[in-house]
Amino acid sequence: MADMITIRTDAETLERLDRLAKATERSRNYLANQALKAFLDEQAWQIAAIQEGLASLDAGEGVPDEEVAAHFRRRLAEAESKTAAE
Repeated sequence: MADMITIRTDAETLERLDRLAKATERSRNYLANQALKAFLDEQAWQIAAIQEGLASLDAGEGVPDEEVAAHFRRRLAEAESKTAAE
């Protein structure tokens, strides 16, 4: 037997869920579970990527702040030059 949760949502989201359920001939429950699983997978991936990035910084593998700032200053200057030329 599966565990149960309850959520509150606005009328528009519920209406969209109902339209999708009808169009796909699936239940609200099925679609909500699929959406929840996809959200959890995405969040887990994002957290893992952030942790990996932080570990790289801790290991000294990051890019110095000044180098990043210089890169964006160059990009901004290029964009401003292009806009001025148009």
